[in-house]
Amino acid sequence: MNRKRVIIIGAGAAGLTASVFAAEAGALVTLLEHNEKPGKKICATGNGKCNFTNERMSGDVFRGTHPEFAENILRQFPPEAVIAFFEKLGIFPVKKNGYYYPRSGQASSVAELLVREARYRGVKIKTNAHADAVFCEKGIWKVVSGGWTYEGDAVILANGSSASSIAGADGSGYDLARALGHHLIPPMAALCPLKCSRPKGRKSFAGWAGVRIEGTVTLKIKGDQDRSQSGELQLTEYGISGIPVFQLSRYAVRAIADGKEVSARLNFLPEISKEELPAFLEKRRSHCREKSDQELLKGLFPDKLIKVLCQEPELASAIHSYPLIVKGGSSIQQAQVCSGGVDTEELDPETLESRLHPGLYMAGELIDIDGTCGGYNLQWAWSSGAAAGLHAAKEQL
Repeated sequence: MNRKRVIIIGAGAAGLTASVFAAEAGALVTLLEHNEKPGKKICATGNGKCNFTNERMSGDVFRGTHPEFAENILRQFPPEAVIAFFEKLGIFPVKKNGYYYPRSGQASSVAELLVREARYRGVKIKTNAHADAVFCEKGIWKVVSGGWTYEGDAVILANGSSASSIAGADGSGYDLARALGHHLIPPMAALCPLKCSRPKGRKSFAGWAGVRIEGTVTLKIKGDQDRSQSGELQLTEYGISGIPVFQLSRYAVRAIADGKEVSARLNFLPEISKEELPAFLEKRRSHCREKSDQELLKGLFPDKLIKVLCQEPELASAIHSYPLIVKGGSSIQQAQVCSGGVDTEELDPETLESRLHPGLYMAGELIDIDGTCGGYNLQWAWSSGAAAGLHAAKEQL
């Protein structure tokens, strides 16, 4: 029996995983990467520590036009299988509040072991190989890279998105998918800071820049439900950042692109209810009636934030529901991931094969699925890469 030839474009998390699974299933695999080394983006994940999965997979941790599309793919390679897979490669996983990391504390170890496994399985990894064109001719898939044309029985596009400032994150996979007739949900920044303005009459953000504080951010989109996230808020010279903001950013960015009004409310003391807050502040004041508002808040908030709050006409309202007008997100290059991508309605929900072209598969962030912070985007990369690699290798010639 002839071994199936599979060409994979992109040696990131999804592409490397696809190469391992395709090779293990018996295919002859060629992996093309336009950077000088594979796994470059993996090395930057989780601030270089690589939160590679999470024990919690319920709720709205995956987003997209059709977020339910992720379910079948995740079922084929769930978190427990991912953990076992990386243990076999040599990763010693440690869990922190449900988040899994390599014991080494180095994302580079994940990338290096994946590359090692791919090479052990016989995968031919070609670096500095940019895919200029992909097409099928007389049943043979061809990938043009520089002056060379690679031929195969199947192709997997795993080029990622244009998110990240890492060289090579150029969104070229979108161009290849579009040239093959696939429809794209417009890619936009996700998991990113939000640029904001204050209501008229209020001063700039310079006063609170650099403050980090536990709190809650509530996103308000006209005509949509309110969404809230809690955790460490980071206050910046342009608006707001931090994990809670990142979790909500995709909704804000896409709503603004649709011309909707978007605002946010910050609660700097969520452990005290709105109804209890006036009495709470009065109790603090009762200990010393001569205290100014700034002195009243000393020990409760950072000094920079106190000065900003005390400029507001109603102190309790400013603490509980500080208003912001959201203007947009950071650039895609500053975002951790993109929302949008190849329309999932054009992909088989079990195999990730294109409904437009037999033998063409997609994986990873190129597809219109994105996750929240917490290892979910890497989980999607591992799962979709495994599914695409396995099915691309197993389909009959």
